[in-house]
Amino acid sequence: MMAIKRFFLTALFSLCAIVLPALDLTDVHHTLGGAFYGFIDPNEGLSSFLSLNIPCGGREESLGGAFIGLADDIGFFDHNPAGSCLLSKGEFALLHNSWIADSNMETIAWADRFNDLGLGAKLKCFYVPFTEYNYFGDRVAGNYYSETTACVNASYNFFHGYYFKGLAVGANIKAAWRSVPDYTNNETNSIIQGSGLAQSAFAAMADVGAMTSFDFFKNFASREPNLRVGVSALNLGAAFKGFGSQGDFGLDDPLPSAVCAGASYRPFKKILVAVDFRQPLNFQDFSKSGIWSAGAGLEVTATDFLKFMTGFRLKGGNPRISLGSQFKIKKFVFDFNYTFDLTSSMNPVNHFSLSARVNLGDRGRKIRQDRCDDLYTRGLDEYAKGNYQEAVEFWRAALKEDKSFTPALRWIQTVEASQKLYERVLDIQSLD
Repeated sequence: MMAIKRFFLTALFSLCAIVLPALDLTDVHHTLGGAFYGFIDPNEGLSSFLSLNIPCGGREESLGGAFIGLADDIGFFDHNPAGSCLLSKGEFALLHNSWIADSNMETIAWADRFNDLGLGAKLKCFYVPFTEYNYFGDRVAGNYYSETTACVNASYNFFHGYYFKGLAVGANIKAAWRSVPDYTNNETNSIIQGSGLAQSAFAAMADVGAMTSFDFFKNFASREPNLRVGVSALNLGAAFKGFGSQGDFGLDDPLPSAVCAGASYRPFKKILVAVDFRQPLNFQDFSKSGIWSAGAGLEVTATDFLKFMTGFRLKGGNPRISLGSQFKIKKFVFDFNYTFDLTSSMNPVNHFSLSARVNLGDRGRKIRQDRCDDLYTRGLDEYAKGNYQEAVEFWRAALKEDKSFTPALRWIQTVEASQKLYERVLDIQSLD
């Protein structure tokens, strides 16, 4: 029965993925595009390494990019570097994003959590075919324009306890290379050696972020808080161009830096809502900073192996609507996304992404938590029987499994305080 149910749900989503892009949505495209005309950013396109703003794909894109205050899977890299120390399980992922105009983004990433420490690394490459034609329409050069970014991450969850889940702080250190192919001399049709290198560029930058979580109007049982809030500052650094003999070395255009804030909330166990806000910053000329952007996403858990997502993002005059799904098979998680991106036509299919993630496990955290819960419960049983010393021994054993398990510590303190009070009463009686 379960196998039939999985097949039916998978077939239904596959049908939607085929039919929706085939619909004639031209009128919708023009209507939405006109409605948001007033949001067009006059400073759009003044930054270099714009591939840093392109989502790697999968779940984060399905949620409209509203991941600043969520960051609960490997998609945290491009949104909030504090997310790695909050991962429930380590992940290894491969992501593909088919962007507009035959451009693509390929990403490989790894992240894992070691108690309160999170570590990760990612490599992504954006590329688009580059073909040059002469005055007569003859192809004279062909290659790829690309932007490749390498990233390492570290984060730590401070003050982590049973009631307060801590303050997670993290950072990414990133290096990027823009590769421009050599072009030709229109007079001689010969390739100018080093001409591409003169326009290529190198960038060094960092991301910083923080996140915390707590319960807010929670009506379901779970140890995990149902509200997360996060802030981050992305792409803080500089780019340099003019390598080689054809150009003068110096600063390139500013990076697409931004300060961001976001939140995610579970009003019910099966429903997640996420929102975020971003303000671009031009560190070379603040008066030319872009206008704000915002996104919102909704995730509905249909079964333990299937989720559906939708998102909306407004950036400049470009509203972007996303639809996605997540399917789990044992340790593998697959995310599918299709985005109606009004920077391009919605017909035919030209903007989709997918990701494949491997669950690397939780390094025994769930087993230790179960042992801690069992020892705590056995301590309560002994306490109810009046065996206070035995109860304290169970609670101390529970603290060895999880030193942040505050309920066990408080019960130990209660028993010790009661024992001291009892001994004081005996002392007073003996003096009488």
